[in-house]
Order: sequence, then C-alpha cells, then structure tokens
Amino acid sequence: MIRFYNKDIKFVLTDKLILKKWIKEVVVSYNCRVGDINVILCDDPSILEINRQFLGHDYYTDIITFDYTEEETINGELYISIDTVKENAVEYGQDFPDELHRVIIHGVLHLCGLDDHCPEDVEQMRQAEDSALARLHVLLNN
Repeated sequence: MIRFYNKDIKFVLTDKLILKKWIKEVVVSYNCRVGDINVILCDDPSILEINRQFLGHDYYTDIITFDYTEEETINGELYISIDTVKENAVEYGQDFPDELHRVIIHGVLHLCGLDDHCPEDVEQMRQAEDSALARLHVLLNN
C-alpha cells in the first residue's frame, strides 16, 4: 500500500490517487510488487535531523530513502523535504510539482534497485526518472 503523510509541515499533495497508480506502474515495470511505501513530506529541520541521526550527515537534502524491500516486494519510507524541493525547483528552472514528482520517483527507483553513485548510474537514473515522469504526465492529462 502506498501512503502519503505530512510531518511538521502543512502541505496539500494533489492527485494522490493518480500518484499511487503511477508509483505502482513504475514498480511493476521493474518486475516488483508494491508492499508498503510511505512518502513522508516534511520540512528542512526534520530532514536535517533524520540525516544527522540515521546517516551521520550534517546537511539538508531533498530526499532520504529507507529501503525495507524483501525480495521483489518493495517496502520503504521516502522522507522528502518540501523546503529543499522548492529551492531546487527554482535552482533547476523547474515547476515545483514536476520537481516534487521527480524526487518521489527517484526514491521509488532506489527501492526498485537503481543507484546513482557513479556517472553511468546517474545517467540510468535520470533516464528512468524521465520515462516515469512522461508516464505521469499522460496519467495527469487523461
């Protein structure tokens, strides 16, 4: 089951049913099943605390993914800083919803086994994000 939560932030995520369908389609395209995926939208102080506590990093980030996947069943938690996503949208010249959707699917793709530690992996991740976002645009426009 895919669930969306807010933590320490007032934010209204639109099109939740379409986003759930989209995430499921992406997971299935990697020959996996959806287990429990929690998307937790938070603010910068919350994500900084999570980054310090669990990863030993002392900086803000847009997403932290906790992977609890078991075999082909995708389970995990995606903590997403709305503050940082807004800043990144401006920095990269993107609409906020598009940047937020890219970050969401980035975390889901990590749960599906994609990585982004070397240039080749980064390119593969970006292509997978672009493909998934194209599919989302179709779903949102129907």
